Amino acid sequence: MHTLQVLEKKLGYTFRCKEQLQAALYHSSYANEHRCCGVSSNERLEFLGDAVLGLVTADYLYHKHPDLPEGDLTRMRAALVCEESLYEVAQSLGLGNELRLGKGEEAGGGRCRPSILADATESVFAAVYLDGGLEAARRVILVSLGELLDIRSLSALINSKSNLFPVLFGFS
Repeated sequence: MHTLQVLEKKLGYTFRCKEQLQAALYHSSYANEHRCCGVSSNERLEFLGDAVLGLVTADYLYHKHPDLPEGDLTRMRAALVCEESLYEVAQSLGLGNELRLGKGEEAGGGRCRPSILADATESVFAAVYLDGGLEAARRVILVSLGELLDIRSLSALINSKSNLFPVLFGFS
């Protein structure tokens, strides 16, 4: 099976336009080395993916926690869209193996660098959005975040309210 098909299977989404997915995997170092071939980096997709991810997670948290105030929801969303969470998603998807990196970035361990993998995750989310729309992106994002939706959300809430920790865990 072609590696992009494996990635599609992990995402639970089949691209109509495979070029969208491929474009999400072109790191700027690769694009700079292949300028003559018309290759663009995934940075614009990363920008869009960040916005789509923010919308999807905000909507999810808003509906899942109808009684929480804005500040708590903001902290929870921040915990979900942070580099660490997106790095975990990238690892579960195997994005490091799929990225196209320039020679220097490849030699410098770019395939394992959390910031590169987190950015690539946002780019892939944008590619899904452009290929299949918001509902397709919502499904992919929520499934990709999986258990992080509850773990990160609860952790962010607990850390933001020191007096909540003793209540939740029975300390006085």
